Amino acid sequence: MGEKFGTSGPRALITGITSQDGAYLASLLLDKGYRVTGTLRPGGTMLNRAWRLETMGLAGRVTTVTVDLTDARAVSWLLDDHAPDEVYHLSAHSSVHSSFHIPAETFASNAVATTNLLEVIRTRHPRTRFYHASTSEMFGEAPEVPQTEKTLFRPRSPYAVAKVAAHQMTTLYRIAYGLFCVNGILFNHESPLRGPEFVTAKIVRGLVRWQAGLEDAPMALGRLDARRDWGFAGDYVRGMWSMLQAEGPDDYVLASGRTWSVRDFVSLTANALDMRLLWQGEGVGEVAIELDSGRTCVTVDPALFRPAEVGELRGDSSRARERLDWTPRVDLPELVAMMVAAEKVRQGLA
Repeated sequence: MGEKFGTSGPRALITGITSQDGAYLASLLLDKGYRVTGTLRPGGTMLNRAWRLETMGLAGRVTTVTVDLTDARAVSWLLDDHAPDEVYHLSAHSSVHSSFHIPAETFASNAVATTNLLEVIRTRHPRTRFYHASTSEMFGEAPEVPQTEKTLFRPRSPYAVAKVAAHQMTTLYRIAYGLFCVNGILFNHESPLRGPEFVTAKIVRGLVRWQAGLEDAPMALGRLDARRDWGFAGDYVRGMWSMLQAEGPDDYVLASGRTWSVRDFVSLTANALDMRLLWQGEGVGEVAIELDSGRTCVTVDPALFRPAEVGELRGDSSRARERLDWTPRVDLPELVAMMVAAEKVRQGLA
């Protein structure tokens, strides 16, 4: 666990390295010659946490360290031991739905951990560059569409509130102490590495298994009209890296600039599977019927609605495109096809 790989090149620390973004970012940095260390949360086993690293062929190429980022002393030891040139802070409690059930834990994981990292950088490693993973969920019911770096935050979940606090703390340390701290305000981004607790992965897995006859019951979803700006995680980690290579620190929105509804995501998944769907009804009575079998494969369950729903999130990434020369390369239909192909492999269907 504590072994260090590589003897030259810049040093990067990725908190939450076993996440979707952590795995893609680690792969990118290794390709650029970095020595990469990643943090793991205490608890669980390496086997069930490292499947993304295994999938990306990264096992044995990165150093991993188990640490509680809400423990300030542990964070100090972590940065002293590994002395990173760049910190990519991706670790977070990232489920909007579950954050309503564990708000205090969500706040600690997201806001307190971020503050601990910033304070250690300020007092002991002031030349370290720091990236904080902000989120479009901070905008909530935003007063304007699309949203930019200047849009007012109106968070609508404990997760979003905690992220606003972490975002503002990162900005404060940049202004007050002159540290190279940036916030990446990333809109929804997916990949074949997306966890099953997220609706996109749930949709892909559900329809793949339905088509293969592995599921009989219809898949229950929440609000089908919720609209999101979806992109590919591999594109977005390029933006993270570019933010820390810029001449000066700033905050950046990364987004595709186009929104799709949850219903659209279901339809795109069906298209990738050559399934024909018919949508019928409205509201909680809306269903999707597979035309070839005549059976209902998607229903709406009000129990899956958020207590405070967010309607449309659509980002304007003009600043990143102009200053960082960043642009997304994979559109949503292509991304969905990637996710479907990967899920078929996981289910032993390809």
